[in-house]
Amino acid sequence: MTENTNQDVQHNGRDMTVGSIPNHLIMFSLPMLAGNLIQTAYGFVNAFWVGKKLGEGPLAAVTSSFPVIFLLTAVAMGLTMGTSILVAQFAGAKEWDRMRKAIQTSTVLLAFVGALFMFIGFVFAADIMRLMDTPKSVYPMAVSYLKIFILSMPAMFGMFLVSSALRGIGDSKTPLYFQVVALVATAVLDPILMFGWLGFPRFGLNGTAIASVGMQWLGMLALMAYLAHKKSIASPDWRRLHIHWPTCWLIFKIGTPSVVQHSLISLGMIFVITIINGFGQAATAAFGVGMRIDQIAFMPALTFGGSVSMIVGQNVGAGLTHRAKEVFNWGIIVCGGISLIFAVFALTVPEFMVNIFLDEPQGFAIGVNYLRIMAISYLFFSVMFVANGVINGAGYTFVTTAISLVGLYAARVPLAIYLSQRMNQVEGVFYAMTISNAVSMILALACYLSGFWKKPMIKHGVQLEPAEDIEPIPVLD
Repeated sequence: MTENTNQDVQHNGRDMTVGSIPNHLIMFSLPMLAGNLIQTAYGFVNAFWVGKKLGEGPLAAVTSSFPVIFLLTAVAMGLTMGTSILVAQFAGAKEWDRMRKAIQTSTVLLAFVGALFMFIGFVFAADIMRLMDTPKSVYPMAVSYLKIFILSMPAMFGMFLVSSALRGIGDSKTPLYFQVVALVATAVLDPILMFGWLGFPRFGLNGTAIASVGMQWLGMLALMAYLAHKKSIASPDWRRLHIHWPTCWLIFKIGTPSVVQHSLISLGMIFVITIINGFGQAATAAFGVGMRIDQIAFMPALTFGGSVSMIVGQNVGAGLTHRAKEVFNWGIIVCGGISLIFAVFALTVPEFMVNIFLDEPQGFAIGVNYLRIMAISYLFFSVMFVANGVINGAGYTFVTTAISLVGLYAARVPLAIYLSQRMNQVEGVFYAMTISNAVSMILALACYLSGFWKKPMIKHGVQLEPAEDIEPIPVLD
């Protein structure tokens, strides 16, 4: 590529190797935070229609299927984390050809994995729900909902891929625009298809799954078409799709630990929900409400943790590890402050939040207890995700995977089994979750403070193979 083209590519997103760290952190995070807020707002609207209008049973059915959906997306999240970290580090090192190889290779991998997971999930949906000890009263609804929703897997994987590539080069705005349109359209379609408005058939709970599938596909195709039209550096080149094996190895080296992490977290969630299901439909529905509220409370940690990874990735790629410390400090200040506000709300007005979704007395009481027990976890998560963000951005995803697995399988699952039996109440599971979050935070902070992540994991300034004759590509303004 020519020097001018390199400069154009650099300005396609945000060069975070220079300038104010807090400014980069806030300006890069705001579009991601807005997207997460809209995603969560949609989840709240959806839970309102399902929980308030269809009842506790359909809400429990959605809750039962959620860990399976999360498990099937775990591989995509892990592989695209590998992509985003590589893209960020190659952008920081100004290695544009290697960046394009990472995007091309990831496209082929995710297309295959997305189709495979859609097939597996659809065929084995009933068996999976049965193994999770789904309450008999909601089992048919859960299976039907899962079978429909699973058809969106390839589209979801494609959206993850392009969004991760864009964020790697510092562009967090473009994914937001398409996410907003897709979510608003889905929110409008949900009640229409659920209740048979405007002459459409009444699909009940399946209506929300149908709306989600349709909008996932349309949103992904629209984003792909837009980037191809603009000839963005983050757009896959459909004429030259191939697997570049050295780059593929790097993607797996960085992404596989994250795949394992998300997959085993999902399995751990399945174990936890299986325990909760044993306490009945009300407990399952209340846990579903708690998880939706957690989505908002954990949002600052998730958003800033992802932003920290991208900023650290670019700076580590450029050899500026001293700036990563500043990223961590500002991440703790901003993220911790926001999480503290959510913790106070969960402790002081849990009844108000639970009442939005549930009216039934038993489920309502369990939901209130959940929020009071989990409130302190919002602070634990803010510290853990910022520390993990630094470590992930440097490429050491296997370390954060180990942290998550220790917290989950050495603390959460064993404690959930023990405390739920000891107390003979579902609240024992909630205490186990809070304790395990504290364990994970302590481990993440200790690993960050050790400073091992400062040693570069990816070699820069070397060619993986002789340079290809690649025409310069115009990029987004």
